[in-house]
Formats: sequence, structure tokens, C-alpha cells
Amino acid sequence: MVYYRIMNILARSFYERDTSEVAHDLIGKIVVREVHGHLLRGIIVETESYRNDDPSSHAFRGKTVRTTALFGPAGHAYIYFSYGIHWCLNIVAHDNHHAGGVLIRALEPVQGIEIMQKNRGIQKIIQLANGPGKLTEALHITKADYGIDMTVKNGLYVIDHSIELKKVIATTRIGISKAHDLPLRFCLKDSPYLSVKPE
Repeated sequence: MVYYRIMNILARSFYERDTSEVAHDLIGKIVVREVHGHLLRGIIVETESYRNDDPSSHAFRGKTVRTTALFGPAGHAYIYFSYGIHWCLNIVAHDNHHAGGVLIRALEPVQGIEIMQKNRGIQKIIQLANGPGKLTEALHITKADYGIDMTVKNGLYVIDHSIELKKVIATTRIGISKAHDLPLRFCLKDSPYLSVKPE
């Protein structure tokens, strides 16, 4: 069992740091989604870092209409459609020298599980949010959430959270063809809710 205590919404300053540091430190925090009168929560157990000097990052080729959020203020949501199948949630995170964001890859559901099951059309809790497309479907996150400020209580935000007896590990990222050897995927060690078990 993962033990936690709820604190405050993460401030913008949390995200105004090197993207990889933020990706690492987001492990164990809780994504909160308020939608249709329901409160859904999940512990972040897996992230990936993407900075604009990384050829696999959407920000690598510069600012476009699609990637505007990645170059804007830290702490906002960057949502994109992946493989024409599902939405992915990223949180803009960067220092003054780069653009970038953190892909939220997997969550451990902790509240609103029945609603997540309905949204996903499945019952197995372990499969509700163990992937970037699965978690956005479970939390009903869509393009409408693009650019939302996640440092205030407005329907999608992250709260602080302490984890005991767990460690964060770094591995290579998943499903990319460029810079795939960089250890920029961060996971909660031994979590059964990961999208892919670390090698």
C-alpha cells in the first residue's frame, strides 16, 4: 500500500525548473481532476521529460500553433492527440533557458475509481490509468483542457504528496525513435501501475 498525505496545489515555481528535475519530482504527487461534479485522483507513478533541445520533443523544431503552450508559462497543460487514437497530458515545465514539458505516463487511481471505470469501460483498477492514453480517458481529459493553468484549483491540478518506502528510478523512454537511449523516464519503483515494467 502507498501511504500519502494531502498538502497544497503545486505552485508555479515547482515547474519553473529543469524539465527532468520536475519529471523526477512529480513522481508520488497526485493529479486531481474535477469533472461533471466528480472528484478523481491518481498518484503519479510514471513520467517522461521532453525539453526543446531533445529531438524527440515537440518543442525541438520551435514554436508552432500546436506547441505554443510548451513555450509559455510553466505549470500549464499541454495536451496533444497521439497516433490519432488518444489524448496525452503534459505539464509545461522548464527553466529560463529551455521550453519543455513532462508527459504524465501512468497513475495509481485513489479516488473516483468507479467513475474512471465507467470512463474506460473496464473494471480492473490496475489497468485504468497505466498508460498516457488510458489516464486521460479515465480522467476525461481532452483538447478542451489545452493550456489550462494547473497551479490553481480550476478542474485539473496537482497536489503535493509524500510517499514512504518507495524510490524513484530512471529508465529510457518508451515508444520514441529519437534519443531513445536517454534515461528520461521516471518511475515509482515496484509500482504495479506502470505502463511498462522497467528492465
